[in-house]
Amino acid sequence: MAFRTVGVIGSGSLGQAIARRVVGAGLDVLIANTRGPLSLAGLVSKLGPNAFAVKPSAAAHADLVILAIPFVRVPELADEVKDWSGTVVVDATNQWATYEPTYGGYVDLGEETATEWVGRLLPGSTMLKAFSAMFADHLRPNPGHDEGRQVVFYAGDDSGACALFAEFVDLMGFAPVYMGSLRDGGRLMELGGPLSGLHVIKQD
Repeated sequence: MAFRTVGVIGSGSLGQAIARRVVGAGLDVLIANTRGPLSLAGLVSKLGPNAFAVKPSAAAHADLVILAIPFVRVPELADEVKDWSGTVVVDATNQWATYEPTYGGYVDLGEETATEWVGRLLPGSTMLKAFSAMFADHLRPNPGHDEGRQVVFYAGDDSGACALFAEFVDLMGFAPVYMGSLRDGGRLMELGGPLSGLHVIKQD
């Protein structure tokens, strides 16, 4: 396993659920939000000694980075962290146009997928798409069931990054299922896509 540290940028319900699964897999998680590390003291205390509250710029230097922030706030992150060279980034966003007081609307990107758009804002990154099709409530419990393991769909263009991510997903106890390129597979997982919100168990 090449990923030993996982940066989770975003401390909402999805970010917290992913962080819990990462810690449960025995990996270090660097969790960040816009409010600063002090706002995360209670969360990291609950997560245990493998969890660290950091700034987004520090989380962005982890072996694997997961974006769990509102889609429309990605440009703010891009302004804070300019260089993403060599970083494997998992886009877990959905292209909601607004997020307060509730998520709503839809950002129409034309032919471009959300992850391709995010990747353009994070120069040098190797982009993957995952977790966006899942509800946070389904990430928190043990992914193992009598029928098999809960599936995590993912997409990406870099075969090496995809292989390492599949190992990471497997280590967390989920069943990784590759859906193809960022363009084709990513579109399936996007908001309104056929895999969005789909809960699937893989028979082992």
